[in-house]
Amino acid sequence: MKRISVITYCLLFSINSFANDSVKVFSFRDLLSVVKTQHPVARQAGIKVDLAKANLVEARGGFDPVMGFDAYNKTFDGIDYYRFNGTQLSIPTWYGIEIQAGIEYLAGSATDPQETTGQTSYAGISIPLAKNLLMDKRRAALKQAKIMVNASEQERLMMLNSLMMEAASAYWEWVKCYFEYKTITEVIELNKKRIDLVKTSFLIGERAAIDTTEAITQLQQFEYLSNEALVSLQNARLNLGTFLWKENNIPVLLPDDVVPDKKIEQLAEEIVFPDLQSLLSAAKQNHPELNIYRNKLMVLQVEKKLKFQELLPKVDLKYNQLGKGYQLASTINQSVFDNNYTAGISVQVPLRLSKGRGEYREAKLKINETGYELATKENQVLNKVKSYYNQLVNYKNQANLLQKTYANYLKLQQAEETKFFAGESSLFLLNSRETKSLEMRIKLIETVTGFNKSAYTLQWATGELHKL
Repeated sequence: MKRISVITYCLLFSINSFANDSVKVFSFRDLLSVVKTQHPVARQAGIKVDLAKANLVEARGGFDPVMGFDAYNKTFDGIDYYRFNGTQLSIPTWYGIEIQAGIEYLAGSATDPQETTGQTSYAGISIPLAKNLLMDKRRAALKQAKIMVNASEQERLMMLNSLMMEAASAYWEWVKCYFEYKTITEVIELNKKRIDLVKTSFLIGERAAIDTTEAITQLQQFEYLSNEALVSLQNARLNLGTFLWKENNIPVLLPDDVVPDKKIEQLAEEIVFPDLQSLLSAAKQNHPELNIYRNKLMVLQVEKKLKFQELLPKVDLKYNQLGKGYQLASTINQSVFDNNYTAGISVQVPLRLSKGRGEYREAKLKINETGYELATKENQVLNKVKSYYNQLVNYKNQANLLQKTYANYLKLQQAEETKFFAGESSLFLLNSRETKSLEMRIKLIETVTGFNKSAYTLQWATGELHKL
């Protein structure tokens, strides 16, 4: 049996031809690979991360140096009042300190006496001594943008986790429907052969005519089940096809001749049971939905620090070193507070601090609210993991029991068939045994595929299905 990779199938929109005895298979791992790389929702989730990174670049723009140029002239009634031009460079730094430097030219007959005429240069600094010293809007925006990059990654993982769960559910439903239809089809072929034998026995006088009627009735019952199973298989195939895409957002349908890569017996044998405590620990630490709340708390903590600044007085110290001409280097090299300089301090104190107290209290309340939401969501996630784990335990026990039960029913059917053709049993008993065997086989298929689906649902509940 030659295996066809669904990745190749989705990219090339074809499944290669093989010899007549070959089978085209489609594994669960192939499905996950295609969903993660080709599905539009997975690509859309990646855009959220790119948007957050773009916002981070935008926030870093608050610390970009700024170069400016100003020029003003005034001439009226033949009088040259003033001519001014200036170039300045402003460099913001992390701790709210802003460095400034520039050159200016001023001339005219009506200039401000506080201004220096001719060519001058300056280099200075502005320092917040209270409000905005430890946090300001620029730093808050940058910190929050960095946090949101990680938060957007968690959103991407959450979307991918849910998408893969939907794909897994569709895959195992398709597997279940395929094996149910295949099983009923095999039973139908067996019944057709039995009808031929019963007819032959009737013609030679070994069987009553009513036996042919009973054999045909049994076949018709199975054909009815086969029609229902075929419709379910076709719908399951269509549903699974909604997760198959190739490049340029083109959907792909799963061909009718593609089958699961493993038999039911193999799926039952490959049951691997996880450790509950490890699952709970992984869910608590890594679940994307919980991490989103944690990132939200980090953003609110930054917001709280920013709002605290409104409780502080605004005290800004400014100092500029001045120099004649455009020799900026010599201006910087002068002694501080020696001859050529300007200095000043600005103080503003809100007397009631109403705005600051209100915003700071609001920020703390938002943190408390989000903390409660995180605790509630964490409890829901852990309980969901425990619930799916219990479901998995039940599926395992049921699968083991049904395997033994089906094996026993099959032995009873085979024994009854031997007795029937030896003339020691009736077709009614044989049909009854066969019907019970089929029922157990269908239940076994439902349970084994249900176990596999539940195993991946448990991975989804821990938030780690996207890692597969």
